[in-house]
Amino acid sequence: MSTQNALSTILVEKITNDTLVLPTLPAIALKVRKSADDPNINLGAMGDVIAQDPSLSARMIKIANSAYMGRSIKVNSISQAVTRIGLRQIKNISTALAMEQLFVSKNDVVSSYLQKEWANTVNIVANSMAVMQMYVARTKKREMSMDTMTLTALTHNIGVLPILTEAERHPEVFANPTFLEVAIDKLGGRIGASIMREWGFGQDFISVAKCWKDLSYIPEHVTYIDFVRVGAAVSGSMESQKDAVLNLAIQRDVIDDVALLNSDEFVELASAAKQIFA
Repeated sequence: MSTQNALSTILVEKITNDTLVLPTLPAIALKVRKSADDPNINLGAMGDVIAQDPSLSARMIKIANSAYMGRSIKVNSISQAVTRIGLRQIKNISTALAMEQLFVSKNDVVSSYLQKEWANTVNIVANSMAVMQMYVARTKKREMSMDTMTLTALTHNIGVLPILTEAERHPEVFANPTFLEVAIDKLGGRIGASIMREWGFGQDFISVAKCWKDLSYIPEHVTYIDFVRVGAAVSGSMESQKDAVLNLAIQRDVIDDVALLNSDEFVELASAAKQIFA
């Protein structure tokens, strides 16, 4: 049996038997999400939860002061930052910031894969956010939220994590990266959807993780998956499907002109969004 099939077979078996070890959300993200869902929580109490994690606190203040929030007066305390960002957005932004902790491994080879994966994901997130900002500015449609956009893009390829963890036990797989690509391609979406369910995320997140590469899945209305696809196409992650993605985006009025994706405005918006994760 070839190594490639061995890895795929093991993964399929574990998915079927429900024995695949899925990553868990970092504790601070769980805490913040739980607090945000409490109808009686106030900004002060939320600030206290975030203050328990110095790294998250620092990033929150940075975001509150970023070009992305578009304010000129600087905040310098977590309570001011929480007030500026708002309770609803904090839930997703803090989850997004905690996500990076999942892309680590003690194994050097796996670690370099994960670093590459994280950098690529952040690129896709920044591009998706820029596409959505331009879409909202042009259409004035505000049904979708930017923080949900950010988090769906961050979790779109989360299915690679258990695949890489499994591959860690089969070092020979890394000698031939194509094996990994095939396993990720075949199973990443299915595993990603399981992770989103396990984490208690809604249908938007499950659909993006499961179907972002499957262009036969076209929701009735424009939704987060449309922006993730364009973001991935711009980042070079849709390879042979790039033209199809961009044509679909024009048909669905996600963008009105492909040239916009090379414009100074797009580049500026994407780099401002990327600063959040820098």
